[in-house]
Amino acid sequence: MGGIPNGVWIAIGVVLLIVGIAIVAILGRFIKLWIQAYVSQASVSFGALIGMWLRKVDMNVIVFSRIRAVKASLNITTDQLETHYLAGGRVPNVISAMVAASNARIELPWGVATAIDLAGRDILDAVNTSVNPKVIDCPSATGPRATIDAVAQDGIQLKAKARVTVRTNLARLVGGATEETIIARVGEGIVTTIGSAQNHKAVLENPDNISKVVMQRGLDAGTAFEILSIDIADIDVGENIGARLQTDQAEADKKRAQAEAEKRRAMAVAAEQEFRAEEQKNRALVVLAEAEVPKAMAEAFRSGNLGIMDYYRMRNIQADTSMRSTIAGDGSQTHKPRE
Repeated sequence: MGGIPNGVWIAIGVVLLIVGIAIVAILGRFIKLWIQAYVSQASVSFGALIGMWLRKVDMNVIVFSRIRAVKASLNITTDQLETHYLAGGRVPNVISAMVAASNARIELPWGVATAIDLAGRDILDAVNTSVNPKVIDCPSATGPRATIDAVAQDGIQLKAKARVTVRTNLARLVGGATEETIIARVGEGIVTTIGSAQNHKAVLENPDNISKVVMQRGLDAGTAFEILSIDIADIDVGENIGARLQTDQAEADKKRAQAEAEKRRAMAVAAEQEFRAEEQKNRALVVLAEAEVPKAMAEAFRSGNLGIMDYYRMRNIQADTSMRSTIAGDGSQTHKPRE
């Protein structure tokens, strides 16, 4: 050992011991996961575990997901699991969905499952819905209206409720329309079918005809679901919309006629006022003309064109004319000229 003091060797030994303990402690977590994967026949190499640790990937999630995939006979590698984890995906959720799909004999490739998960859809719920179809209320219970209202051709309003049984179409889940589109399309189909009925009694007698007609329209095209059935849960008679519209139209016609009559009355009153003004104007002109008669007679006397006997003869003729008119019952009085 030469001249190296024993204290130095003791210090080196302590340091090596501490380093060894640290290495064992660090490798201990890897060893545990490695053993679990190995005995489950889903081996994961030490290098892969160390790489996950360096990349800050949750090793427990990846290893346990790998074990579940192998036990379900799914060929999914550690790199695929780690890639989806780093992309922000929910690895356990995807594995659970793929296991459920495999048990239900539903084809669900890894690429499709991860795409659905990264799109924000709940892949596990989608698979469960594909295995166990769910029922959608139409209209929605949380919507603004409690029923789908439509009017038959006889003017009677019908209030309907439907229940739509759907199954998830995994192939169209990414980019496919959601439940709101299904509800809107079914509601539109019900309104159209009721509106084309001759009378409301035919709809009440055979409500299943609505389901048949709506099902034939292919309402699930472009959606993430496949419609299995449409059932009319309830249908009630509402208001007589046709009669109400006729009443409103009659009331509107009456008001329009009243307005027209009032317009004509106002025009007649205005015309009457104009005629009265014209009459007063003409009367004023007559008065002005009569005022010129005495002047003309005075001028005729002065110029010798009219004698006193001519004047009295004219007065006698006027008096005779007035008497004849009184005897004839005319009742009118001749106007005596002013002197």
